[in-house]
Parts: sequence; C-alpha cells; structure tokens
Amino acid sequence: MRQSITHVALVVRDYDEAIAFYCGVLGFDLLEDTYQPEQDKRWVVVRPKGGQGTSIVLARASKPEQEPFVGDQTGGRVFMFLNTDDFWRDYNRLIAEGVTFIREPKTEDYGTVAVFQDLYGNLWDLLQLTDGHPAAA
Repeated sequence: MRQSITHVALVVRDYDEAIAFYCGVLGFDLLEDTYQPEQDKRWVVVRPKGGQGTSIVLARASKPEQEPFVGDQTGGRVFMFLNTDDFWRDYNRLIAEGVTFIREPKTEDYGTVAVFQDLYGNLWDLLQLTDGHPAAA
C-alpha cells in the first residue's frame, strides 16, 4: 500500500490561505484549482517541487448534511484521499486487513472511488483517478 498511495489530503480552514502558504512560502506547484458547482466543492491539489507522484489535496471538512450516509457529527466530516495506481489491488488488501467500506466501489467521471472510516472517525476515499485527470500521478 505505501508504495502505491501517493495522494494525501490536508484539511484547511481557508483554501486561499493554504495555497498562499504552500505555493508562496514553500514553493509547491499548484496542480489544480477548480470549482465544482454541482457539488459546491473546490478541488485544490498542490505538489512539492520535484515530488513526482506525490501530491496533497487541500480540503475542508464536509457538512453533516452533505454526507447523510454516515450520520451527523458536530463540525462535519473530514474527508481524506488515498490515491492509488491500482484500485482493485489496494481495495482487496484493505478488505483482507479487516477494513469495512461504508461506501462500496463505484465509478465516477473522475475515477473509481470507495469510502472507509478509520478508528478516529475520519472518512477516506480510496481513489484511482482516470487517465488524463490533472491530479493523476
């Protein structure tokens, strides 16, 4: 798993502040900054210079009403992303380790995704982006 997962998420308070810090102060490259009106989401991905295959998703905690399938939680749910180069291999590895997925694999326009929850209540998207996606490794 460690060799294949290259994409992690950081929960931020403010996207613009985070972009300014990572790109302005630390010199990261901005790979993607798009707004998805249908989901009212902003998708921001940054990568360290020279960090081929390694990127960070900047995200905000989702509101409880946006994710009714896991119920309410004060302050919303935190989503994080594990981007893999072989979805089914890593999905099956997680299953073998006893991980229970609360949203089974499905195919979206951006790729294949399934959701599991860790011991701390965080939700993780196991995600393989489609070829040609700006954030694909």
